[in-house]
Amino acid sequence: MLEYFVYLIYRAGFALVGLLPLRAAFALGNALGFCAWLVLGKYRRLGFHNVEIAFGAEKSPREMRRLVRHHFQRLGANLLSGLKLAAMPLDKVRAHVRIENADAADRELRSGRPIVFILSHIGNWELQAQMFPAAIGYVRNSTIYQPLKNRYIDKHVRTLRGRAGVELFDRNEGFQKAIELLRGGGAIGILSDQHAGDQGLWVPFFGKLASTTSLPALLAKRTGAAVLGTAIYTDAPGRWRMSFTDRIDTSGDSVEALTAKANDLIETQTRRAPEDGFWLHNRWKTPRPNFLLACYKRGIFLPKDLPSQQLKPFRILIRSSNWLGDAVMSVPAVRAIKKGRPDAHVTILAPEKIAPMWKLILEVDEILSLPNKSLFSAARLIARQARFDAAVLFPNSLRVALEAWRIPRKVGYRGHARSWLLNQIVREPRQPGPPEHHATRFLRIADDCGADVDLARRDALPRVLDMQKHVPPQDRRATLGLCPGAEYGPAKRWLPERFAEAAAAISAQAKTKWILFGTKKDRAIGETIAAALGDNCSNRIGQTTLDELIEELRGCRALLTNDTGTMHLATLLGVPVAAIFGSTEPALTGPLGNGHVIIRHHVECSPCFLRECPIDFRCMKTVTVPEVVDAVMSILR
Repeated sequence: MLEYFVYLIYRAGFALVGLLPLRAAFALGNALGFCAWLVLGKYRRLGFHNVEIAFGAEKSPREMRRLVRHHFQRLGANLLSGLKLAAMPLDKVRAHVRIENADAADRELRSGRPIVFILSHIGNWELQAQMFPAAIGYVRNSTIYQPLKNRYIDKHVRTLRGRAGVELFDRNEGFQKAIELLRGGGAIGILSDQHAGDQGLWVPFFGKLASTTSLPALLAKRTGAAVLGTAIYTDAPGRWRMSFTDRIDTSGDSVEALTAKANDLIETQTRRAPEDGFWLHNRWKTPRPNFLLACYKRGIFLPKDLPSQQLKPFRILIRSSNWLGDAVMSVPAVRAIKKGRPDAHVTILAPEKIAPMWKLILEVDEILSLPNKSLFSAARLIARQARFDAAVLFPNSLRVALEAWRIPRKVGYRGHARSWLLNQIVREPRQPGPPEHHATRFLRIADDCGADVDLARRDALPRVLDMQKHVPPQDRRATLGLCPGAEYGPAKRWLPERFAEAAAAISAQAKTKWILFGTKKDRAIGETIAAALGDNCSNRIGQTTLDELIEELRGCRALLTNDTGTMHLATLLGVPVAAIFGSTEPALTGPLGNGHVIIRHHVECSPCFLRECPIDFRCMKTVTVPEVVDAVMSILR
């Protein structure tokens, strides 16, 4: 019932517009378009966003805003004019349209070659169905048609479009009839300028990747048809121009190359009259959920004359974890996200204390450093940047989701009372299983965005080096790092006196020099160990910035450590580690990659994940000095 009521309103409007002179309908539509520009803020912003993508490097903001306003007016004028023209006799309609370069189509058809026309929503596009028979009426003319949701309006529109003799093929019924028409020497027009969803081929449009239908190219390749374009431009109130292009396909073009040429054609047509283009459709829509494009059926195609470096970027903000170790464990996910599409521009937002770590990752294009814990300063920092297309939130906090509230796509785990802020929630595994490494947990976020993470997941999982007792070569002096603290709490720290004893024993077996690393909280521990090792030790605990720690850690042959952020940083730098675990679980936070050794005794109360041991610290006390010495010596081998 509601459907029919809407149809009656449509027919009433259609009848009223039919009473107006054509120029009056054009003027009324122009005025209504201006009113729509004033009140429809959502579409005004969408239009500006699209115009900014297309012309942001060529026009000023003022010029782009003026273009959007003129587009609303032109769209309204052509909409009402189209209703008026649909009520007029065909001969009078055609008197208002000038045809340009029809010889380009005539040459192909006279030679017996069918034509696939690339159509677009430019100007008064509804006139196409009424003008094709006037230009090339000596062959069968057709178009692929997407039915409207309202079946009554759909029937009326089909009648109007077909009154000049153009055949309409329902897209939902397949394309066999279209193929037969082309093989019989006919012509078919296909609207090709809309977002094609998951079935489209991702090719550049105005330099930015857009999902594009490959149907015109597929039909042309299947039938040997030539590919041309047409557009109907607005010349003056009540006057239009139908312009045919020359053939755009060449021998040997692939479906992908021809689809890219179709986008180039529509771009050229749009540039001729930008106000006639259709800017209120989300042409560069961010697909859901897979905004990374590795998994799409038709994939991505870049023309040879447009390398990936020249693509307009798809800007991704990745909110880093606040802890150094967690940030390192998220690196495989960041790399997978960067590889997910050739236009990905990855910006890391990280606390100032760990931001230098991200400079080590080549896949990161830009780093934003948070100088304090203020939510408002973080939100302002994001707002000052160029618009982001998506945000990937590694931390689970509500505060992190609030930081990125302006970004249209926000991806992350449900977290702490923040699901209302996310528009893409990564699901937790449904079936309980073995402990999952944090790196895999981060990779699942990348996977949910469409990245190909299989190889990354295999590379990311920690591997334990088989310990073989072997005396290392004695021909050079090795510099070894020692990190005896742990910022999380004393439950993660092996006993300082045992660290000193193990380090002395290693120095006795190999020519080694020790560098102590840690934070200011670990100074007392460092002084105890440094006093035991004497001149064979350089105590840098509490004296290095993260940049300095990175440089000094690079020079180490190996690192002896607790489960710390420094442990993970060493793995990122390619430094093998001997890591002592007690209250935490290596399956969750063990070092990534090859060549590392984990020393751990699985007592009945571990892992407890407590900051301080409430009983007798047995998980750490059961780790002996000889075990640790053997672990480090196996690495030095």
